[in-house]
Amino acid sequence: MVGRVEQLWRFPVKSMGGTRVDAVHVDLHGVHADRLWAVRDLERDITASARKVPALLGFSARYAAEPGPDAGPGNVPEVIVTTPDGVELSSSDPELDRRLSELLGREVKMTALPARADTSLHRLSVRQTRANYSPTEVRRDFGLSESEALPDTSLFSTRQMLTLARYATPPGTFVDLSPVHVLSTTSLATLSEGSEGGASGAPYDVRRFRPNVLVALDDAAGGYPEAGWVGGDVEFGSVTLRITNPTIRCVVPTRPQPGLELDRGLTRRLAESTDRFLGVYADVATPGVVRVGDPVRVRMAAPPNAARRVAAAAGRTAMRQMQRVLEATVLRER
Repeated sequence: MVGRVEQLWRFPVKSMGGTRVDAVHVDLHGVHADRLWAVRDLERDITASARKVPALLGFSARYAAEPGPDAGPGNVPEVIVTTPDGVELSSSDPELDRRLSELLGREVKMTALPARADTSLHRLSVRQTRANYSPTEVRRDFGLSESEALPDTSLFSTRQMLTLARYATPPGTFVDLSPVHVLSTTSLATLSEGSEGGASGAPYDVRRFRPNVLVALDDAAGGYPEAGWVGGDVEFGSVTLRITNPTIRCVVPTRPQPGLELDRGLTRRLAESTDRFLGVYADVATPGVVRVGDPVRVRMAAPPNAARRVAAAAGRTAMRQMQRVLEATVLRER
């Protein structure tokens, strides 16, 4: 046992502010009712995210009623969106799309997550994939100058890299990559040390990093302890998560949102302290229920260094396979 669950978060709409909850059911696809809605950028014909449309973070969302056990892809419950000026609009109100388009400065539409077999809202065209992963676009997403090296993606698995190449979000979900995102209060405090974010003695606000599970560790000696869980299993209540890789950080945590100002220095702080990683991604090994206050237990299947070497080798293979997929797809479309 290494600590306890400090907070649980559910985000009804991708890239909008979420809701703290006392308990969540976690199935093999992730947190129940997490990101069942997204905003569709009709001009670019793609699911919008705060990387490209930072104003999305000015909105927040909650469900009109607690989602039932059957809520999910193809069966999405009503959501209430709060605009930056405090107006509440239902997903069933046609006025919501008009107001979103006005405030975001582009034509958009609230979109419910379709059935898992329907990949139409997820699949990328060749043009979109090439645009998303051009060096210019990647630098913009990570807040990098022309002289800075591109992010290290070697810790991503082959499956993850191929998913990123083919889809805006994995089919059946509006999450960016993995079903569950875990972060510790220790990592937040360590990142804040010596930075403007920690000048007041308080760690960075967890809302900047949008985890599903925030963990308070018993041994708060410092550092970024959850990075050492990669390759192991973590138990939260009756749920077991398999920690797959560290979470790479783009510019989203620097963006302003209600109660949080723009913080461009955070990009540099992450680069210098963690090579732009903070928190961890996880797959669900055993479904169940997680509650605030539940004990957290870690079981390592292999020494962390060995797990990282395996992940790095898989990531290099993934990059080569991703390039072959892109080249083959381009040839088919010519």
